[in-house]
Parts: sequence; structure tokens; C-alpha cells
Amino acid sequence: MMDIGKKIIDKLYYGPSFTFVDEIIKVDDEGIVGSYTFKENESFYESHFPDMPVTPGVIMIESLGQIGVVCYFIYIMMTENGIEDFSNIKPAFTSCEIDFFKPVFPGEKVTVKSRKIYFRLKKLKCYAEMTNNKGEIVCKGHLSGIYLES
Repeated sequence: MMDIGKKIIDKLYYGPSFTFVDEIIKVDDEGIVGSYTFKENESFYESHFPDMPVTPGVIMIESLGQIGVVCYFIYIMMTENGIEDFSNIKPAFTSCEIDFFKPVFPGEKVTVKSRKIYFRLKKLKCYAEMTNNKGEIVCKGHLSGIYLES
């Protein structure tokens, strides 16, 4: 049987240059934990503070959203609804309120821990934290998403 984390990542619909999830470490009915290493050659580092590259906050939010909302949505849909074919279902990020505390540099691995607040009426709201290699919180806050059917 295929590992559930790999199965979830395989269902993501982002292209390789815009996927900010490497691994799903843990997932259950209460939340999800995943990680991503920001590669030193990511295109945004070229122009985002060229003398001292740092990961843009919007990209950190994207990683939080991809792991903490989209991957978790996929898990919920697979386990609660038995859906395997995601060709007509697309989780969509809708809102966030995030506070930033530390920068994330090229080559740094981050871990995202997301806890479900609620899932109802096609909407998922979570509280998520991103930590660095040292276990320090780099950003945290609330994220929401819905899923669209085509």
C-alpha cells in the first residue's frame, strides 16, 4: 500500500517550480505535519534582497497553505469521502492571518504543523505554525480554504 503522505503529494496540482511540499510527516483527523526545504536556486532568491537572499513572506504563506490546507483537504477528501479522482475537485486557498517572527534563508528546511479548527460546508479553517531547523517559530496564524468542483 502506498504511503498516505506520498499519495497526498501525488494529488497536488501545482507545477514542480511552485510546489512547496517535500514530505508529509504525519496526518490524522486533527491535523497535518509536513516539511519543505527551500532550495538555494529558487528563482525568487535572485531578486528578493540579492545581497542577502531571504524567502519572501508570500512564499512562506504558500508553503503553509499547500501543506496546512491543500494537503490536509486532500487527506480529508480521501478518508472521509473516499475520493481518489481529484480531476474535478480543486482545493483553493481563501484567506489567512499570519504573523512573521524570523526569516527563512536559502537551503533552510521548514516544518509546518497545521491543526484543524473546523471543516464544514466545503470550508476548512486551520491554525498553522512554521518552524525552522532549530525548532523556532518563523511564522504562525490562521489559514482557510474551500474546495471547488468543476
